[in-house]
Parts: sequence; C-alpha cells; structure tokens
Amino acid sequence: MTTAHQQESEAAVADAGGGETASLPLPDAPRSAGDPPASAGSAARALPARLAYALAALSGLFYFLGFPGVDLWPISFFGLVPLIVALRGQTPARAALLGWIAGFVMTMTGFYWLLEMLRVFSGFPTVLCALFMAILCGYQAGRIALCGWLYGRAEARGWPGSVAFALAFVTSELVYPLLFPWYYGASVHNAPVMGQVADLGGPYLVGLVLVAANLAIAELVMHQLDRAPPSPAPGDAGPARRGRPLNRAVLAVGIAAPALAAVYGVLRIRAVDAAAAAAEPIKIGIVQPNLALFDRGNALKIHVSRTRELAQQGAELVVWSEAGVPQAFRESAYQREVQRSLTRRLGVPTVVGTVIHRQAADRNERGVSFNTALMAGKDGEILGRYDKQYLLAFGEYLPFGEMVPYLYKLSPNSGRFSSGTSFAPLEWEGHRLATMICYEDILPHFVNKLVAQGDPDLLVNLTNDAWFGDSTEPWIHLALAKMRSIEHRRYLVRATNSGVSAIVDPVGRVVTHSDTFKEQSLLGEARFMHGQTVYGTVKDIPWYVAAAASAAMALFTRPKRRRPRRGEA
Repeated sequence: MTTAHQQESEAAVADAGGGETASLPLPDAPRSAGDPPASAGSAARALPARLAYALAALSGLFYFLGFPGVDLWPISFFGLVPLIVALRGQTPARAALLGWIAGFVMTMTGFYWLLEMLRVFSGFPTVLCALFMAILCGYQAGRIALCGWLYGRAEARGWPGSVAFALAFVTSELVYPLLFPWYYGASVHNAPVMGQVADLGGPYLVGLVLVAANLAIAELVMHQLDRAPPSPAPGDAGPARRGRPLNRAVLAVGIAAPALAAVYGVLRIRAVDAAAAAAEPIKIGIVQPNLALFDRGNALKIHVSRTRELAQQGAELVVWSEAGVPQAFRESAYQREVQRSLTRRLGVPTVVGTVIHRQAADRNERGVSFNTALMAGKDGEILGRYDKQYLLAFGEYLPFGEMVPYLYKLSPNSGRFSSGTSFAPLEWEGHRLATMICYEDILPHFVNKLVAQGDPDLLVNLTNDAWFGDSTEPWIHLALAKMRSIEHRRYLVRATNSGVSAIVDPVGRVVTHSDTFKEQSLLGEARFMHGQTVYGTVKDIPWYVAAAASAAMALFTRPKRRRPRRGEA
C-alpha cells in the first residue's frame, strides 16, 4: 500500500465517520476514478461504481418480479442480495445513490399503472404524465435510498454490516412517507406459512425474515469475492489473498429465521383455524358493480338488484364498494334521505358506500364532502357512519389545491374531499365492523388504531381500484390488505367497484374472490372473531426502537473494544 493511497483511504473514513481515521485494507483490484475505498466497517473492497450500479438496478428488478402482481415470490429470499453486495464498503453518499437506483427501477416497473391514473385524472398530456410519474417514482425510491444511506453511515462507523442493513431496512419501511405504501413482507402473501409472524410484528417482521435470508446469501457471495485472487501490481506477484473469515453468525440467522417463521406459521395456522371453526359464522354478500369512472347512471339499479339477489341466496350482510352510489346526500338529513331513496328497498343489512355533503355556513363558500360508509339495518335505518380519513392525491384532492384553487381548473377530474376523524366502528346487532375505505386497508398503523379503539369482530374495506385500469394494482392492493387479517386474526371483507373483491380469513388465505372489471356478486362465509395479538398490543413500538438504533449507528462511531493487559482476566 502506498502512502498516497493510505492518505486517500483515511480521508474518506474521516469524512464519513465523523473525523475518526483508521488504516484500512484497500482493494487490490484496479479501480475506476471516483470509486470509493473500503469503509471503516468493511474489511473488504467496495465494488467499482459501474458494477455496483448494475447490481442495484438488478435488485430493483428482482424486487418487482418477486412482489405481488408478478408474484414470483421465492425471489424475495434473494432479491436484495445484489444490492447488499453493491453497498458493501461504499461511502454513505454512494450507498444512498445505489439504494435510490434500486428503488427507482422497482417503482418504475412495479408502479407502471401510475401513468394511466395520472393521465385519466389529471387530464394532462401523456408526456407530461410520464414526467410526473418519473418524479413520483423518484420520490418513492427515496425509501430505499434512505436504507442505503443509513447502512453506509453505520458501516463507515464500524458497526456490523448485516445488523446495520437489517435495521436500516426496517427503518426505511417505517418512517419514510409514501403516497403509495408497500412492504417487502407482502411478497410472501401467497405462502401463508411464511407470513404468520405478522401477528407478532406486522409486515416489518415478515420483511426482516426475508432480509435475514438475503443477508446470509450475500455473506456467502461476499466471502467468495474476498477469496478471489487480486490483480498484482506490475512487477509484484503479491501475497496470496486470505480474505476475511466467513461470518457464520449471519449464516445461522439467515437459515434459522425463515425456518422458525415457517414452524411458527404451521402452528399458528392450526390454532387460528381451530378458533375460527368455533366462532360465529355469517354469510357475506359483496356487490361488485364494475361502474365506469365517469358514468355511473346505473349505480343505484345495479346495487339494489344485486343486493336483493344476494338476500334471496341467504346473505345476512351485504357490502357495497367505495362510493358505490355516488349521490351526495346532505349531512343535515342524510339518514332520512338515504333510507328513503336507497336502503329501505334492500331487505338485508348493508354497508353502503356513498358521499355526504356538509353545506358551508356562507352560501358563497364551498361546502365539505366526505367519502362515507354507512351501516344500514334490515329495515333500511342508518345505524352508523364512517368517513374516510386518508384521501388519495389527485383522485380525491389536489396537493396544494386549497392554497392555489386554480390548480383544480387545470385538473378538472380531481375531487375535493375532506378527511374524517372518527375511529368508531360500524355497529350492528351486537357486532362491530372496523371499516376502511380505499387504501386505508394497507396502512398497518391506521388499522391498529381502528382495532384498538373499536375492538371489532370483522374488518370491512370499501374500495374503487378502477382508477388504475386492468393492471396489477388491484392484486397488489389485495395482497397488501391480506396482512391486516393476519395481524389482528380477523376476517377481512373487501368490496371493490371493479375488483378484486374478496373475503380473507384470519391466516391470510382468500376464501373467495372476484375477477377484475366484471359486474359480479360474491357470496361467502366469514366469522366474527375477537382476540388480541402481540402486534395489536405493542404496535410499532419495537420498530421505532429499531429506528432509533439505526439512527444512533449512523451518528456515532462504534466504541473500540479494549484489549485486556497482561495479567488481567
């Protein structure tokens, strides 16, 4: 190692590690200009920039292929390996860039349906919508960039790379704000045995089980890279490369975590199935009207006729989709008006999706509209109301639209809704239904609040995914929602306008489901279930502790171990 090279290495560590320098083993292979030296936490070389970028992009593609929609779920056990290998030894800035590349490839492929949604609702030209999509995906990719940056900072400060990556990964899933949230753990939604740990730690724990497997495989790959013979300098044969020893603890955790999760899954599925068999059953009907986004003239006719048919088939409760009948009822008289015009004709208890409008005190001002679910009894009386709290940007409101009203003239198809505030369940004949509208069913922290405050015995979701066209999005939405059933060990009923409507059991299996973009009625059995889970009780507290640990590792250098002197125990 030359003196110049050593000074470059120490300067890089001082910049990334808060001023503490260290003598580092540098790569023996030739490196491109601008390639970083190995960091303080890495005893091995960082990959050249171009190779690292390619590996990060490959992980983004693997992420997409293993995720719901494409559903090649075994990829989730190794899909992150190229990114983990690429991150090793990189500076925090480059680690963040590598994470962003992986995230951008993943979101541009996995969220391809955003282009159609933006085109339909914004009214902007396709080229401009493509630009907006790229900007949005670039922002969404920031979640993986955050993971890379936290990892790079922690590794540069001497913390164990595998621990740093695991904590950074869960931190990025927990704290990074997303317009369209997703979780790596949803990759195994079609392998229920692997997802049962969600009742212990939500989607974050399921994701960490998969991360453990990825870290173990990455450890094997990096060990082999370290054993590869170096390229000797001219005139210097060079010593034989020993490489760092294989981290057997990482391998052990990578094998044990999925194995233990699978064993736990088998045991929990048996126990939950037994509890479900003893619970009170109910026949649920679902109306999927398949209404066009901007032409709902037949909405009332379809819902009434389909609901009556389901009642004749034995349905004890019927669920409509989000804003199934989009007529806006006055808040001051909605109970009377809805019963008179809608629910008295149904003959069966029904969860109705509609719109409630609150008039402004000043007639010259705009009133407030709510995306609402109503609980109607057998005779049509309105027993309860829930207003959607998480509104969808561009569809239900325009970002900054209230500050700059002119934006609504530029995007005439965007709605102007307001958020609800109550977590109270819909109550009916001694039962409590925790109700979610649209993508509220993919927000674990939000559903935790609904369950904690309402103690429901059934989860109900009203959705309209027609916005995204006949794409993979409805199936991704269903896969993400299935985790809520496992987390709280309750049945989930999903009624959607155009699919996928479904009934999901407490272990995440789909009891019955509809097709997409077809007018259909579903009839299936669910069961009223109560009970507490570990995740429902402790919520995300352990993960916030993990996030604090990740932040501490990014900020503080790992203390050096003091070697005992001679004569000391």
